[in-house]
Amino acid sequence: MSEDDVRARAYAMPLTSPAYPPGPYRFVDREFFIITYRTDPDALAEVVPAPLELGADPIVKFEVIRMPDSTGFGDYTESGQVIPVTYKGQAGGYVHAMYLDDDSPIAGGRELWGFPKKLASPKLQVEKETLVGTLDFGAIRIATATMGYKHKALAEADVMPSLTGPSFLLKIIPHVDGTPRVCELVRYYMEDIVFKGAWTGPSALELFHHALAPVAQLPVLKVLGATHIQTDLTLGLGEVVHDYLA
Repeated sequence: MSEDDVRARAYAMPLTSPAYPPGPYRFVDREFFIITYRTDPDALAEVVPAPLELGADPIVKFEVIRMPDSTGFGDYTESGQVIPVTYKGQAGGYVHAMYLDDDSPIAGGRELWGFPKKLASPKLQVEKETLVGTLDFGAIRIATATMGYKHKALAEADVMPSLTGPSFLLKIIPHVDGTPRVCELVRYYMEDIVFKGAWTGPSALELFHHALAPVAQLPVLKVLGATHIQTDLTLGLGEVVHDYLA
């Protein structure tokens, strides 16, 4: 294999058997369960990197996302925490932590965008009259989210701003000596969104402490509401908006 061949094929690892194909990445019947809650403002300030800025209200969105049909990544589920922030006056969400059950989107998410992904076992399902999202790290339950199933429909206009706004990631790739080689703030958008429905209902959220999956580091002080959304969408590739090593 020539050096030109290496350069032409070097979009993912391993070189001769990449963990994921080139994008774009389309998701069909993607299902979001999002619980918004108020947390400790001091705890929130410790995990959000400058130059992102927090709002006056210390808010976190705990999410469980079901993806049964995604280009290149297949069928998987993920869960995590997103923090409302602003960057140079632009409102968006900082993706603080993600946990999912499939190797390909873990590798692709970390290498391409900088998603903070770890291997875990999230689930989203309907149990009788309740929408239930759970997150297990190994054998340990670290989150349980519940909502009354489709109690009240939401209009597309009420939901789309949360889907079309920007999200921010801290992408870190170390050098071979362990020092940071890439340390960037990345912005991305979800694109070509097809709205299929959204609902809300009574909701509850419990988070449990774990040394290596510290979702409870941002404790639940008050649940503010929940949303259940069904869509098709494309996950857009990112852009670097701030280079910490420049």
